[in-house]
Amino acid sequence: MDNLTIDFEKVNGLVPAIIQDINTKEVLMLGYMNKQALDKSLESGKVTFFSRTKQRLWTKGETSGNFLMIKKVELDCDADTLLIQVNPKGPVCHKGDDTCFAHENHSKTFFIDELRKVIKERKNKPSNKSYTSSLFAAGINKVAQKVGEEAVEIVIEAKDNNKDLFIGEAADLLFHYLVLLEAKGYELEEVMEVLINRHQK
Repeated sequence: MDNLTIDFEKVNGLVPAIIQDINTKEVLMLGYMNKQALDKSLESGKVTFFSRTKQRLWTKGETSGNFLMIKKVELDCDADTLLIQVNPKGPVCHKGDDTCFAHENHSKTFFIDELRKVIKERKNKPSNKSYTSSLFAAGINKVAQKVGEEAVEIVIEAKDNNKDLFIGEAADLLFHYLVLLEAKGYELEEVMEVLINRHQK
């Protein structure tokens, strides 16, 4: 990121930095950065703020070890607010909560969107080393067949009490279902819309 595009002077040299978990999309906290804090953050890969009370730079986790590992940094349309997506290494709040808003931060369902991006990329930019690309290359019948096979396997595992095997088959089924949607050219949002409409009736 080009630091010169950030208007630090709008808020007396400090810009708000919204910290968001890249996997769960949960907002973890809000802090402030000056240019030095941002530079250090980008250089170290760990979120560093400017403390308004201590009047110094401080790296989140420097005492607790619960660092915020930077994965993506974005600037808003007015060039005066940062959105920093991170992988948190432990609770974020000094009170021991997952977030500074006392929200739990355990959901990983947003990873589905990341997985969908990878699946779409494997379709549009095939790789000989990619299993997903090989499914697309084999055609819609093969993809649909794999979904059927995985559905049968999860039904079989559902009759037993081996959680690991059942969860593994559930993951296989979900993955191949997402591949089938992509192969058909349909979006998961369209499926969600059907479920939302049914829920509202």
